Amino acid sequence: MAGPRGRAELKAAGAEYCAIAVMAKAPRIGDAKTRLVPPLSAEQAAGLSACFIRDATENIAAAAQRAAIEGYVAYSPPGAEAEFRPLLAEGTRLLPSRHAGLGASLYDAAEDLLSAGYGSACLVNSDSPTLPTSLLIDAARALSLPGDRIVLGPAEDGGYYLIGLKQAHARVFEDIAWSTPLVFAQTVERAREVGLERRVLPMWYDIDDVESLRRLCAELFDNGERGGTYSAPHTSAFLRDLFRHDGDPRLMLGPTGPSAGRAIP
Repeated sequence: MAGPRGRAELKAAGAEYCAIAVMAKAPRIGDAKTRLVPPLSAEQAAGLSACFIRDATENIAAAAQRAAIEGYVAYSPPGAEAEFRPLLAEGTRLLPSRHAGLGASLYDAAEDLLSAGYGSACLVNSDSPTLPTSLLIDAARALSLPGDRIVLGPAEDGGYYLIGLKQAHARVFEDIAWSTPLVFAQTVERAREVGLERRVLPMWYDIDDVESLRRLCAELFDNGERGGTYSAPHTSAFLRDLFRHDGDPRLMLGPTGPSAGRAIP
């Protein structure tokens, strides 16, 4: 396990602001979105991951037009700043990881942002590119109310896509079976132990397997109402380009498609 690193030097715009940070790993070929390989190639999976991150930062920037929010990417591994800079919406800042492991990274990000002077901090995943912007705004506004509390956005797989805090309570990240369907329920129990008021947002989904990728394609490409979901323009353009020679993406995400190994810029 990597040793601890120094805390980043940050300064909040003001205590009335909520910092929202995307938790993201560098979208490297062979490391990113490996559960989508196959049917995607490793290069395609890494390209898709980069689009997810870029859309997530732009979604936060959109929320910041309607609420007191500042955007970040809490990234790993340390030293990967150059890989993230092309993926940032205007005004988004980078926050390096200090410890290895998901629980430690989440706690460190919350602690660093709150120590910088933000009144609250939300941590969001990088796997939900169409997450409604309204949910980010709702989380920030819920945390602006008086009194300590936690805001959680449950994911359909049993985890959460968002956690928001006003104080860096280490306990809510302890004794959690990370990357299992128990994460949300265990986090709610830890919040009860701490005595936090809980606000639960509507459920959303992650893209972490072929079935959820097929669902994302249907959401992006079907005509009609999209129910307030974020348009995810970079993800949408990437997928349209990926499948432009292969037909309907919802039909091509089988065990043998899309065309193996075809690089996408």
